[in-house]
Amino acid sequence: MPSLFERAPNDPKHKDINPILKLVLELGPLGVFFFANTRGGIYTATAAFMVATLIALCVSYALTRRLPIMPVVTGIIVVVFGSLTLWLHDDTFIKMKPTIVNALFGVILLGGLAFGRSLLGYVFDSVFHLTDAGWRTLTFRWGLFFLALAVLNEVIWRGAQAYMADPVAATDLWVKFKVFGIMPLTFLFTLSQLPLITRTTVPDEKRE
Repeated sequence: MPSLFERAPNDPKHKDINPILKLVLELGPLGVFFFANTRGGIYTATAAFMVATLIALCVSYALTRRLPIMPVVTGIIVVVFGSLTLWLHDDTFIKMKPTIVNALFGVILLGGLAFGRSLLGYVFDSVFHLTDAGWRTLTFRWGLFFLALAVLNEVIWRGAQAYMADPVAATDLWVKFKVFGIMPLTFLFTLSQLPLITRTTVPDEKRE
């Protein structure tokens, strides 16, 4: 029975997806979340985020007939925590979602390395083609980075909630951090890994 999930990055049968389209599918729901929050508040944004995440997964599956592993993990947590947010009318759950996701990714990546699996390749396979050693090093660094993001998210939303008198303003601050803080930090971290990526990229002729 064929696997429902995407193949390993260096698997000859792995099907690539256009890098720009992959980026849109992964970041599009976040843009929907920010826009919906400015229009209807955190609860409207949460519902829109859930729908956009599921749509992105469906589009990805329609294009490749397989599901991307990490977006699926994110999608499950978005649906669970988003549902709790709407059901209990408590935005604590959606604010904790980035903490849970990033901590989970960090643990999964570092745990995968402990079992000899460089799982980061499943995320960046359509962008980079690295040696196994390159994937291992990059996976380790990203694992630590995800754990740092989890801690930072907790500091931001809990700090805003504790020290800002207006709860709506505190939530808006967290949303801005989620969209305009996490993404630039991730971009800068990615840039800092370019020397490693350059050193460990597999030449086209060897990859073929």
